[in-house]
Amino acid sequence: MSSLSGLVNIGDFARKTGLTPKALRLYDDLGLLPPAEVDAHSGYRRYAPDQVERARLVAALRLVGMPLARIREVAEMPAALAAVELEAYWRQVEADTATRRGMVSTLVHRLRSEARQMTTSTETLHAEFGVSHEIGGRASQQDAVLVTRELIAVADGFGARDDLAGAALTAYAAGGLANALTEVAPDVTKSGTTLTAVDLHGSTARITHIGDGRVYRVRDGEVRQATHDHTVVAAMVEAGQLTADEARSHEHRAVLNRALTPGVVADEITLDLLPGDRLVLTTDGVHSHVDDLATLITAEAGPQEIADAVAAAVVAAGAPDNHTIVVADLS
Repeated sequence: MSSLSGLVNIGDFARKTGLTPKALRLYDDLGLLPPAEVDAHSGYRRYAPDQVERARLVAALRLVGMPLARIREVAEMPAALAAVELEAYWRQVEADTATRRGMVSTLVHRLRSEARQMTTSTETLHAEFGVSHEIGGRASQQDAVLVTRELIAVADGFGARDDLAGAALTAYAAGGLANALTEVAPDVTKSGTTLTAVDLHGSTARITHIGDGRVYRVRDGEVRQATHDHTVVAAMVEAGQLTADEARSHEHRAVLNRALTPGVVADEITLDLLPGDRLVLTTDGVHSHVDDLATLITAEAGPQEIADAVAAAVVAAGAPDNHTIVVADLS
């Protein structure tokens, strides 16, 4: 039972736990973390200091995908029993995943057998570019960007080597993904990078994607995100196991489950293009901090104006990270 001494409001408790008030209200609604006290007149929630660890545990169990009913049980257990229960849960997840892997292989084989040969237009589209590439609140610039008539790419480096993202993009441009991996391999224990590249061929974009950079296509005012973020939190949101608000505040929101490392399998995506389409590439320093990105990139303005407007929005949000955006208007 929580002690009622030293109760704090939901805003202060959110700051102590690294969660958001919206996530805490969700956990209350789900019965996972009721506040220690609710004011009968105002409805304000107040929490006790000894609820901090439970809040963090609930958030962590949500992140690994544990069902709500089981979270309730584990959160009430002593630490030793909770550890045993968590191990048992994960053994079942691994067994279920192995079963699904076989089902996926069968389905992929069937779909490839049924697929018809794709036909694409050979029309060559012209691209007009806008670029913003800023250091933000970091001490060094570890983002990189490459823009040519046939190749647009962004990368977001991390670790000891500030130039690794740029070196990886240069290597990719010279010899593709295998060449980029060769560049990264010697530094893989100290540094790493994401890589999101768009090769333009006629009226087709061929995307090679690893990490949490993004490619958007804007067509007739509608935005389609062509890539999926390779982060633990993004996978949970897509599976419906975390809300977008939980993901935004989670302490592990930036943890990658794929980066440019030897043996990695990139997402290879083919995107059809039409005159009038707009392609937008961003590093996570942009889309992690700008909530109204879709509104900004659908505006009727030139590509450099769009890039500058997005950069201004990042700055208005505090610009805590390196941030890069490329806008390509096709005609």
